[in-house]
Amino acid sequence: MLADLVQWLVQNILEMGYMGIFLLMLVESSFIPFPSEIVLIPAGYLVQQGEMNMGLVFLAALFGSLVGAYINYFLAFFVGRAILMRYGKYIFISNAAMEKMENFFQAHGPISTFTGRLIPGIRQLISIPAGLSKMSLMPFTFYTALGAGAWSMVLILLGYILGDNQELIGNYLHQITLGVLALIVLLLFVYIRRIKTRNN
Repeated sequence: MLADLVQWLVQNILEMGYMGIFLLMLVESSFIPFPSEIVLIPAGYLVQQGEMNMGLVFLAALFGSLVGAYINYFLAFFVGRAILMRYGKYIFISNAAMEKMENFFQAHGPISTFTGRLIPGIRQLISIPAGLSKMSLMPFTFYTALGAGAWSMVLILLGYILGDNQELIGNYLHQITLGVLALIVLLLFVYIRRIKTRNN
């Protein structure tokens, strides 16, 4: 069911050009967690073919990702905490756990938001704890844009360089994902070392 819906979205909305990319990335970043590569790699191929503009594709993807992230952020910011405080016990989320999460995100929100936008399966959800912990909007916007922009450009360039060669795309995408995860581990290691140095 979800796969059919995603296929319908891509086939029909991508025909709308830049607005289609914006809408698909908005949905991908908020309501339906489908892979952004099925939108941006074909868009990169269209750039290579001269049918779309690289800068406009990137901006459409970036602003779509931001608007989608804002939807999750503001929903969590204004109503999420009240719902979890009332019903969280039924899904094993205690008030103490909520406070720990809020304290963690207030202390480490920027690095969590940036790295979270680069991790498959997490990038759509990272806006929710940011909203629940009432992370300031400007840092949330900056680090969301930084992470979403970096990932979007990687996918656009992948489509631009490899075209429609599905086998090569699959191989390179796997390698790129592993490389990004390795980079995240390195960033977190440096971040933790800096915190320990600062506290000593």
